Amino acid sequence: MDDTRPTPPASAAAQRPSPTARSVRGAEALRLALADGLLSEQRPLAGFLDADGVRDSVQALRDAFAAEPGVRVLHTFAAKAASLIPVLRLLADCGMGCEVASPGELRLAVEAGFPTARIVLDSPVKTRDELRLALALGVAVNADGLDEVRRIGEIRSPGSPSVIGLRVNPQVGEGAIGAMSTATARSKFGVALRDPGARERVVRAFAEHPWLTGLHVHVGSQGCSPELIAAGVAETYRLALEIDETLGTRRVARIDIGGGLPVDFSGDEAGPTFTDHVAALRAAAPGLFDGRYDLVTEFGRSLLARNGFIAARVEYTKEAGGRRIALTHAGAQIATRTVFMPDAWPLRVGAFDGEGRPRSGPLKVQDVAGPCCFAADLVAHARELPELREGDFVVLYDTGAYYFSTPWAYNSLPRPAVYGFAGEPGSLRFALVREAQSLDSVAAESGLRHADALRGLGPRA
Repeated sequence: MDDTRPTPPASAAAQRPSPTARSVRGAEALRLALADGLLSEQRPLAGFLDADGVRDSVQALRDAFAAEPGVRVLHTFAAKAASLIPVLRLLADCGMGCEVASPGELRLAVEAGFPTARIVLDSPVKTRDELRLALALGVAVNADGLDEVRRIGEIRSPGSPSVIGLRVNPQVGEGAIGAMSTATARSKFGVALRDPGARERVVRAFAEHPWLTGLHVHVGSQGCSPELIAAGVAETYRLALEIDETLGTRRVARIDIGGGLPVDFSGDEAGPTFTDHVAALRAAAPGLFDGRYDLVTEFGRSLLARNGFIAARVEYTKEAGGRRIALTHAGAQIATRTVFMPDAWPLRVGAFDGEGRPRSGPLKVQDVAGPCCFAADLVAHARELPELREGDFVVLYDTGAYYFSTPWAYNSLPRPAVYGFAGEPGSLRFALVREAQSLDSVAAESGLRHADALRGLGPRA
């Protein structure tokens, strides 16, 4: 495992953009995108990612853990947070590893150039073929249960370089968003440690399988406080000590402490920070950083969310029941969680004219709606904004993770283009990350080549 990179000089840290500077960069990127034709009436929707901001976020993560010099850390990026090969390659160039949770994500990580020794496969439903591939590549595998440990034992070749771990559920409770909490009493993930006999079965598995050398825990993501996350990690750390003491040898080599640091979508401030996360871990399990165990992290949203935004054209406006509604091209197909769980996933919205200048004037209560054909397709409800007009653009902030990278194909709406940008103020440069999906591609994915397949079956005799 590679050590955490050295801490940069203080002057470098001081040069990182403040939240206000991030907003200014985003506004400049929007103006230039409109001027360059990346957004227009013909191109009404796109996602944007600040590559410099991503690099800064990675460095902030490294800095936080580098303050604990006694431990070696492999920082991996959760591929599901931005399943785009150019984004993953940028992160690989930053020295990150990659956490993957499916065969598709594993393929993306390999194509992005992550060394296989820096890839970690997590998934609650791995087939034998998926396990064989992972073991052949030499990527680390976290088994989701004891039955999977048994299956790995049947498949694994002696001398395999893959680090094998076991995911445990410390059952420390639910965060503010139940759907994002994975350490509840009845979570589908891992071995439930507080169930009768579970700890003993885990210890016995380590005794029976000398190649089982890791523990994995992930308490949850959005809605889970650093303290709740730290409580789950601390319980897993204590289990590692118990395994080693019971077996009378140093059997556990590393602890994968997951990710899940929440993002505060309510404002432009960063908190909680990676430094806050490390402080919570130190308070809950001081021995975690003494170097006995290597650590693995799996952050996603907290690295990318604030470094991206979505821009969508206002196509129409209307009044209904005394409420103004702005109908845009950004809805549930790109902001799925926000539409279906608006209280848990609120997004800040910016109002701009067709040239990218901030809208001004009296605030008016408005709904910002999307193009999907169901009534609840709103990305913002009863929001006070300057009055939006046809041809304006709305910006959905803090959407660099999960939003434009994993769209939903509802209504056969095409996937939007995604652009990265970088550079100093006044000289930003753009790069295409993913092309906008064509209608030909939509048709092809919808079975165009097999259009007559059902007709060919013929009627029943």
